[in-house]
Amino acid sequence: MTPLMTTLDATPAAGAGVVVSALPAWDVSAPGGVWSSAVRSLSDEELVSRIGEVEQRIRQARMQQLRLIAEADRRRLHTACGVRSTQVWLKTLLNIDGQDATNRVRIATATTPSSNTSGDSENTTGAVAGPEVSLPATGEALGEGVIGLEHARVISRCLTRLPAHVRHQAGEVERLLVDNARRQCPRDLAKLADRVRYMLDADGAVADERAQFESRELHYATARDGMLVIKARLDRETGAKFVTALQPLAAPRPETDDIKDPRTVGQRNADGLSTLLDLVLDTDGMPRTGGQKPHLTVTIDYTQLKNQLPTNATGEITTAGGAGMLEGTGQYVSPRTVRRIACDCEVLPMVLGGDSLPLDVGASQRTAPTHIRAALLARDGVCAFPGCDHPAGTPQAHHIVHWIDGGPTSLDNMVMLCAHHHRTTHNHHWHIELQRGRPVFTPPASLDPARTPRSGGKAQPATHHHALRHLNTPPESRPPTSRSLAST
Repeated sequence: MTPLMTTLDATPAAGAGVVVSALPAWDVSAPGGVWSSAVRSLSDEELVSRIGEVEQRIRQARMQQLRLIAEADRRRLHTACGVRSTQVWLKTLLNIDGQDATNRVRIATATTPSSNTSGDSENTTGAVAGPEVSLPATGEALGEGVIGLEHARVISRCLTRLPAHVRHQAGEVERLLVDNARRQCPRDLAKLADRVRYMLDADGAVADERAQFESRELHYATARDGMLVIKARLDRETGAKFVTALQPLAAPRPETDDIKDPRTVGQRNADGLSTLLDLVLDTDGMPRTGGQKPHLTVTIDYTQLKNQLPTNATGEITTAGGAGMLEGTGQYVSPRTVRRIACDCEVLPMVLGGDSLPLDVGASQRTAPTHIRAALLARDGVCAFPGCDHPAGTPQAHHIVHWIDGGPTSLDNMVMLCAHHHRTTHNHHWHIELQRGRPVFTPPASLDPARTPRSGGKAQPATHHHALRHLNTPPESRPPTSRSLAST
């Protein structure tokens, strides 16, 4: 078999490991070649082994580069090029980001003993200001290829931030972090380094938290296409609250058992945020305005809403329609979206004049009254959609035949759905009907060509009542079980 690479002395005793020339110049841009056939000839075990070996060689070669950078810094080569620091010189030389160049110079000087004893008092690297640290254990691990540059960056940052009164423990801290870096990814190592800082520098940790809190920000703006754009930087406590609240609401929820959730992670997070907002708006703890708690208001012409009926075999709407306006943002939404929102809302009828000014207003009516919602929750739970494991939240009462189309607001024409599956039912045209008082969902042909009905509804009280019905039945009236038949 053709070897994938040849190496020189790579033992730890050789200092930095292999030299750069030990890495072969494979023509990886070509679709074929010797290296390509050699790779394909590897067994699975050999392939895994070679991937790890190449990573180790890359790390060792990186250490060689760090030694060269440290020597360039000691010689102050950047002055001959007319630039102010080794960082800027390296950024231009390698065409890398400034932060990357800063990290390499800092780690290079910290892991090379001679660079820390040059006697120069001037900061030549242009790196981020901070006390100089020596990282001999980190340099040794880099030379062995057992840790990467990102591990070294985490270690360097931790030791640089140690206060003067615990600087004598720097060597112990470095060895602890290097030992864990051999087994942990940089992100997990950063958490350990963070904990070390909280133990050895409580005042500094508190100052960091205060600085993060002062730099908190959240901005939102409406883009030209009507989408709301949100940008935020949250302190640790607020960020943890956000993640804790969002994660269970953004979990994957497939429409069918054999088809995974088609939404991307970003889409699931957005839907989770929408559900979270529904929960907030449904509580009584929000500040009231004009005697009303915060709510979503949509204004639409009754005729436009009424005319948006499915008119073809696929359930799609072919009638041209208008739009509803979202108060608060002034953005417009389609009548179909308004119909979904109107399944479970308060409707306020209003008569407008020719100049669109209100002439009369009626009493608001709830499209899903409280007693109906209570009965739906008892029958369907939070969501009756087959396989939904949505956590407890704000369920939405769905009219099987919409009330605007003459459908009654009654148990035999309504089903409880979570926000995600309510949207799915409207957008994908799932057919719902009640059989023996239980909702049955039939998927569209695009999801299931056979359109196999699926039983829905899984409220625990109703399920328990069905399972325990024999306990309330006199023994003489119970149907015989398989065990009793066998005994006779």
